[in-house]
Amino acid sequence: MEPGKIYESLREKIIWLDLKPESYLNLSELAETFGVSRTPIKEVLILLQAEGWVSRHGSHFMVTPLSLGRIKEITEIRSVMEVQANIWAMERMTTSELAAMKDIEAEILGMNGTPSNRQLVELDVRFHRSLFRATRNRRLAQMLERLLVHYLRFWLSIKREIEPQPFFIETLKIIRAVHLKDETKLRAASEDHIKRSIEEILGDF
Repeated sequence: MEPGKIYESLREKIIWLDLKPESYLNLSELAETFGVSRTPIKEVLILLQAEGWVSRHGSHFMVTPLSLGRIKEITEIRSVMEVQANIWAMERMTTSELAAMKDIEAEILGMNGTPSNRQLVELDVRFHRSLFRATRNRRLAQMLERLLVHYLRFWLSIKREIEPQPFFIETLKIIRAVHLKDETKLRAASEDHIKRSIEEILGDF
């Protein structure tokens, strides 16, 4: 398997907690799993280390623990960059992208039963990625997504069931503001969304 695909696979497993925080990564086992030698596995782990997904302890690699300090720093960056990105997305969004946002709105409003935390988080990620892509700024979209996915491990580590309505309050406000092209409401909803995210996380850790 190509190193790029190994990287994507391991990164996804870390993000979605298939590889738990503070779990050790065995090079030989990973090499056997992916059908490669230890060398490309080590190269991939060094790249993941540079991005903050794994840490190195001597010759061993470990999935990084959940760090409140790191998430607070990321929140400060998101509170500036993501708010402006949402405004650009509103200004640059195509008709089909607006329709996709309405589909997400309908999916949120039409939720039945008790969706799992993972289902809620996956829908939230789709929502954010739609906005990021609509900025028409590829580098900004990539940067914001890297910041966003660090939140996922925290949301997925919450022991209680996430309640859909409170979870998506600001999401719905953002979608409506985008459709109204109301920058003031969009800015306020975006700021509240980021603030609520960090408050919810800090309340559980």
